[in-house]
Amino acid sequence: MAEILIAEDDRNVREGLEDLFAGAGYRVRTARDGAAAIAAYVKHRPDLLLLDVMMPVKDGFEVLSEIRRRDPLLPVLVLTACDEQMDKVRGLGLGADDYVTKPFDITELLARVARALQRAATVEASRAPAEQPHADSSQDAFQFAGAIVDPTRLVLTGVSRTPIPLTPREVGILRLLSRHPGEVLGREHLLGTLWGVGYFGNTRTLDQHIAQLRKKLGASAACIQTVIGVGYRYEPGRRPGRRA
Repeated sequence: MAEILIAEDDRNVREGLEDLFAGAGYRVRTARDGAAAIAAYVKHRPDLLLLDVMMPVKDGFEVLSEIRRRDPLLPVLVLTACDEQMDKVRGLGLGADDYVTKPFDITELLARVARALQRAATVEASRAPAEQPHADSSQDAFQFAGAIVDPTRLVLTGVSRTPIPLTPREVGILRLLSRHPGEVLGREHLLGTLWGVGYFGNTRTLDQHIAQLRKKLGASAACIQTVIGVGYRYEPGRRPGRRA
């Protein structure tokens, strides 16, 4: 069974989560501050990190930044207060896979963790050429709005003088949009494809990822159009000021 690292400074919450996941069959390690979380990650290399934002010594954002420099693919779920929208946006921008608001539903939390681990296993399998000698081109660089997306290096080039870092989820969104130019892709379809069928979150997770991508694309961001009430459409030739 997978190993989960829980970084949470509130003792009651931390022990409650430890009991929950241990009871579900996971191996569990805990950390009560950010520095301890980084140390536990380095020593034990867990399969998933459940990360609280507000922690002493190092906060959750510092922990996430440090871990993402070491491991861009580790599944990370951020725990935030229900009214802290900026925490959610900042966490996703730093590379969190998802966020869970407090107080959380136990069934939903277990389901989100299970899906995150399943997605990570799928990504890991796709990166094993010895096991898949005829694997597809999911790690090949591709064009998006005149820029180049490099899934291996997790960077976007051609937008600024220096490469812009991307998260694995952002690469997935750009790849899916690029494969369907001119088509309207519904939010449920995007979430089901990129977060996994049975995703229990809301569509704001996707919208916040799109917002981060638009910032990184700069002047080319207009190519990702919002179709109100439905989803998003990629128009490769669209530029700011042009009418659809």
